[in-house]
Amino acid sequence: MNTPRIRVGIDVGGTFTDAVAVDATTLELLGQVKVPTSHHHEDGVAHGIVEALDRLLEQTGSAPADVAFLAHGTTQATNALLEGDVATVGLIGIGAGPAAVLTRRLASFGKLELAPGKRLPLAYAHVTDPQDTADVRRAVEELKSEGAQVLVASQPFSVDRPEGEQAVLEAARPYGLPMTAAHEITSLYGLHKRTRTAVVNAAILPRMLATADLVDASITKAGVTAPLMVMRCDGGVMALDEMRRRPLLTVLSGPAAGVAGALMQERVSEGVFLETGGTSTDISVVRRGKVAVRHATILGKTSYLSALDVRTVGVGGGSMVRIGGGRVTGVGPRSAHIAGLPYACFASPDQLRDATVDTVRPMDGDPADYAVIDAAGGRFAVTMTCAANTLGRVPEGDFARCDPESARAAIAPLAAHLGIDVATAATRILDAGIAQVKTVVDAMIRDYRLDKDTAILVGGGGGAASVTPHLAGTSGMEGRIARHNEVISPIGVALALVREQVERIVPGATQEQILAVRAEAERAVVAQGAAAEGVEVEVTVDPQTNTVRAVATGATELRTQDRSHRADDTERLRAAASSLKTDPATVHVLAGTSAHTVYGTETHRRLRPTRRPIRIVDVDGVVRHHAADAHVETTTVAGAPEVLARLVGESTSYGDGGVRAPALRLLLGARIADLSGVLDPQPLLALARSELRARAADEPVVAVLEVRS
Repeated sequence: MNTPRIRVGIDVGGTFTDAVAVDATTLELLGQVKVPTSHHHEDGVAHGIVEALDRLLEQTGSAPADVAFLAHGTTQATNALLEGDVATVGLIGIGAGPAAVLTRRLASFGKLELAPGKRLPLAYAHVTDPQDTADVRRAVEELKSEGAQVLVASQPFSVDRPEGEQAVLEAARPYGLPMTAAHEITSLYGLHKRTRTAVVNAAILPRMLATADLVDASITKAGVTAPLMVMRCDGGVMALDEMRRRPLLTVLSGPAAGVAGALMQERVSEGVFLETGGTSTDISVVRRGKVAVRHATILGKTSYLSALDVRTVGVGGGSMVRIGGGRVTGVGPRSAHIAGLPYACFASPDQLRDATVDTVRPMDGDPADYAVIDAAGGRFAVTMTCAANTLGRVPEGDFARCDPESARAAIAPLAAHLGIDVATAATRILDAGIAQVKTVVDAMIRDYRLDKDTAILVGGGGGAASVTPHLAGTSGMEGRIARHNEVISPIGVALALVREQVERIVPGATQEQILAVRAEAERAVVAQGAAAEGVEVEVTVDPQTNTVRAVATGATELRTQDRSHRADDTERLRAAASSLKTDPATVHVLAGTSAHTVYGTETHRRLRPTRRPIRIVDVDGVVRHHAADAHVETTTVAGAPEVLARLVGESTSYGDGGVRAPALRLLLGARIADLSGVLDPQPLLALARSELRARAADEPVVAVLEVRS
């Protein structure tokens, strides 16, 4: 029997390194391993990555040549910043006259606090003329004498005129230090924020370069020929060479791996992803099939790093219960893991004999109201996982599942202490725990204007069953636990797409300038190994900030899933009707391509216009897009320019707020081209034409337009 080609995802955590192998065709999970993260090995975390890969290949019977894709996510950059384990940065400010005043102020970055009592190590030197090689080298010598291990060059307006920063780096090249220019990190204006982002990137550069070289050499030695990719903080992956240039993109990538798994494996198009561990829950959003990102806050300051918008709540599967005044007063933030106590529900009923309830202060500084059970087998913590098992919230085979009798025995002493029955005690524990989570979930639903009729809750992580099912039950939202939830992060790494984001501030951007930004993003992902024919680019033009943003994504090879699992017409119709919350008999097929079908219905309300809600369903029966009111029209590639010009012209509104073209999406072959981020009709039509380029004239095109209010 031939072994399948596999995609390998490795997630390097603070304690363990998890690795999975996924069938490259069916995306089925074939194997998973867990090894201790090798922080203290002479090769650092690289040793654990290779060990995990070796064990995974042995478990699945695969050879190194069977690896079609290999990526890893790491907390190394995040931990380096949190622990203050960074290199001394030598910052060269460039400028004369007023520009010199601006750049000399950048020396204040040495006051940035990495950890309590530990500041960012930074040395500053100034050059007036970047073309003066002797002056540049004097500045480098000065910085080296102060311990600089990496250099950053920064000049006002280098986004438009990068020659000065480039000249400084060229003059400094003979010194052999790692170097970066501020304009290489971001092309957005704002000298202070741009330079701060570049300085933080440089601070972790030497350490990340050393790790990248070790991992690369070890993977090559193991016989793997697939290019090594690294998880980014925005839910995609990047080539190793790109990580060497911008290691800051790996900061905060841990939560991004989990939501990437939900997006790719669970095919979530609208919802909230909750990754629950033992101590906390990371909450993030998927909106219209894309992860929600924003500029991240690093070291207490905003940056130009686009990262997953993740909000963390101190409630997890191991969170301990707090009591007082004869009732449950809260859950967490202290967990059983940190307190050094075993979960009561994983003890045997015999170990829980003769149990009494006490309250303790788990760690210095904690309140002394955390409930514990002292029993025949020792002292145990009462946790969210205990309560979830008691109420049957943990499914068979789940990582956190325990014996039901032990779960009830774990809660019974606390219930007796509070004077209530076991089920009520377990419910109150979960109610207290998810109250904090629900507050954040509700806020994110408002912030991103999710459609509560279609949004779902998806739980990942080993503690998913302690939070997501109860939250779904009490909020009325649909909820489910992701398949293989305990390894959803490495699955996300294995399935993630190559991603690149290009941002430019272009006042009054022309069609040509917008298309140029789009092309730059597309070229960047192709250069990192993405198959050119599968690249998708989403363009957004923000008229308020004059920002043109292009986000390109693509697979390193064209992944063709096993077609034997595709949904039939009835299943797809049922999925659309369920999402539309209506009888399938009232739902009609409006249009379709080989990969997607557009379903619609009509809603009539007194004194209100008729609305035509639609759902776009893919061949797997997953709703990929929804709209409350949309116009759908089918044409061909040859006829599309004329048809789109007419549709956009009819649907564009003009008013005090400016021109607002409709939100346009095109169904082309296997793709949904999202052009909804462009408000001006002419650039919108230009982008549409770029999507049609190089396609057969008779190929069908489905246009889906939503008029903006």
